[in-house]
Amino acid sequence: MPGSTSAALSVSDQMQHVQSAEDGKQHVQGGSCEIIAGKSESICKIDVATLVSGIYRDRDDLQRKLDGAKMALNDLSRMNANCVQVLKVFKILADTVGGPLSNLNPVAQTAVGLLTKAAQVIIDQDNRDDSVSALLPKIQEVFEFLMAEDTLAHINLDTKACILVQLGQVMNNCAEFVTRYSERRNIATRLGKYFLLDTESDIDGFNQRMDVLMQRYRDRALQSTHVTVSRLWEDFKIDGMAYAAGVGLIKTKACLDGTRLDILADIMAWIDDSDANAPRIFWLNGQAGKGKSAIAHTIAMWFKNVGKLGSCFCFARDRQAEHLEQKLFATIAHDMAIHDPLLRRAVAAAVAADDSLKTTLDVVQQWENLILEPVSSVSDVVIGRVVIVIDALDESGSPPSREHILSILGSNVTSLPPSFRILLTSRPLPDIEQALASAPHVRVASLDDIPTNRDIHLYVSKKLGPVRGIGDAEIKQIVDKSDGLFEWARLACEFIQPSMAGETPREQFDDLMNRGSENGRLLDSMYHAILESAIRKRPIALERFRSVMQQIVSALEPLTVQALNAMHSMFPDKKDHYEVDVILRFMGSLLSGVTNQPASGLVRPLHATFYDFLTDASRSGVYFIGGADVHSSLACASLCILQKDLQFNICKLESSYLCNSEVSDMEERIKANIPLHLSYSCQFWAKHLQSTHFSTNLALQVKSILTSERILFWFEVLGLLNALGSAAADLASTARWLQGQKTFDDTAALAKDGVNANVSFKFLVVKDPLHQVL
Repeated sequence: MPGSTSAALSVSDQMQHVQSAEDGKQHVQGGSCEIIAGKSESICKIDVATLVSGIYRDRDDLQRKLDGAKMALNDLSRMNANCVQVLKVFKILADTVGGPLSNLNPVAQTAVGLLTKAAQVIIDQDNRDDSVSALLPKIQEVFEFLMAEDTLAHINLDTKACILVQLGQVMNNCAEFVTRYSERRNIATRLGKYFLLDTESDIDGFNQRMDVLMQRYRDRALQSTHVTVSRLWEDFKIDGMAYAAGVGLIKTKACLDGTRLDILADIMAWIDDSDANAPRIFWLNGQAGKGKSAIAHTIAMWFKNVGKLGSCFCFARDRQAEHLEQKLFATIAHDMAIHDPLLRRAVAAAVAADDSLKTTLDVVQQWENLILEPVSSVSDVVIGRVVIVIDALDESGSPPSREHILSILGSNVTSLPPSFRILLTSRPLPDIEQALASAPHVRVASLDDIPTNRDIHLYVSKKLGPVRGIGDAEIKQIVDKSDGLFEWARLACEFIQPSMAGETPREQFDDLMNRGSENGRLLDSMYHAILESAIRKRPIALERFRSVMQQIVSALEPLTVQALNAMHSMFPDKKDHYEVDVILRFMGSLLSGVTNQPASGLVRPLHATFYDFLTDASRSGVYFIGGADVHSSLACASLCILQKDLQFNICKLESSYLCNSEVSDMEERIKANIPLHLSYSCQFWAKHLQSTHFSTNLALQVKSILTSERILFWFEVLGLLNALGSAAADLASTARWLQGQKTFDDTAALAKDGVNANVSFKFLVVKDPLHQVL
């Protein structure tokens, strides 16, 4: 290969003749490299000036960099010495001579940056394993190829630089493989055997990818010969895609160390199956409380730690009003694109070709255009497995909400490259079972068929082992009564641990053991036990419990304790004007976001079965929360908050001539000036209104908003929240709600006019909400 002999020359020989720089001239001498005023000759025959398009003119800066490079050379790694030398020569050329690479176009900067980063990572790695030594000859060959005169001499040409970007990405994956190898071995050790990526197969894959890309470079096989700098940066920007925030990995939900090892090992073996025909989907199902989500979050956490988590998307019952299912594949595409520059470019290219893909809620288009096509276009340079986790699909809503998702998962996933895996969890509901159970590309496992007593025993022992009065016999009784339900075991530990005045843990244990299951439902018995110990059966306590829980369950988005308080204080019935903390402070075992002081997290049931319990009178008895028209109270509170808190220029912008995107601290301004209860009220008042019967008082509140400047302030807030798209539907539904009420015909007409105004000025408000109200 051209330049390979000279590239392998001792790095110390090259460094010992380094001289000083002066008056715009820089010398790197001694038979190695000489650069004068941008012209060069080198042992590698590389036009370094073309490579870096810049010369250091600061003598001190140059000396510092040369001193740093020389110090780095004093600590040779245990890798093959020739490979290290080649990498360091490349680093010297790119880092020391090239400086900041400021004169290279963005494509070339990206290529050199990726390759330099990979070289440094491999140089620094001192925790290698003999198993990966087979990579070193190819790594050396690649960097010798890079320093040949016909490689980087024309790096500023987009046709070749784009190939080098791909080669740099593969080299970084290769460097990551070397550095992450020991971490993968640690995970495998915990499982008792090696289930992660097959080392020899991966090394072969790296070598093949690098050979293919080097040959593409030689053949100039890249077809896009007119990629401009502006188009490159456009490709790398995917902002604005439909995205579901807050649905990702939560590490605290992962399994307790040492539990669920068998099923975790089974999933890992499926992920690492090298058979090209291996099932693309692993459907883990089981009844509520079996621990499906804990397993999903554990797998997601492991693969996030080794850089191979494509996306983790968790449905939640308390977010059904957001229709998360409409953003599923767009969110997954966005997450994968963030992790992989080449995939990011492919997704951005799809959006550039069809701008409607940014906001489409059509999951079929999302799947085909934002996942399948981009992934297929870069599949030949994807190294190792890419894992996608979809948790609790059954909580997306009613069967129609996931009909198209199931259609895709049940038939179209086979088109994904063999390296992709989808872990899916849900209860075995009929529609999900019908779509997946018999599909040849879906592997099915049920937690209902897997013994869990050992794992539950380990969990209970850890939680209650230090508790006075609870010994091995009591722990065994708890495990036996749990009937394999992790959620019941968790609640039992919460119930028994010392937290209530007047009763010992042993007495709490006896109370729990003496209870039978409610109508055959073990969790219902547990919920009754916890609520009876937390909420007195006095009329005022039960009334307040129902009111607060109705608000939490009926809210269309989870709220904090502070936001719940702000809205509860606006309920039309004055008897509801109390601090919700009088109820929530005792609900820590059933609700999230209520235990820390001051409580700042979102308040939501810790398990979906608690929803079912509260909304079924035959199961919850005196704790049943149905019957009341809570949507009327939430609509009233929302409209009161709009009346009270909306104002002109709510974020205190200094100028109306700047677009939102040009205000550097816009996010901080929104957070400081639009509290959560106001944000919620602006987005959901009309939806609560639509869910209640006509009321003159509510109609008067609506009229007060629509006939004043507050409707403009409302548009402004929605624009700031990127939620203006819902305004037209909200006003249209309000007009329908008012239909037939002659006293409010004018208000209904204003709502319809508001729809037209919103459509006309939507773009302007999104760009700069102040122009709408000036």
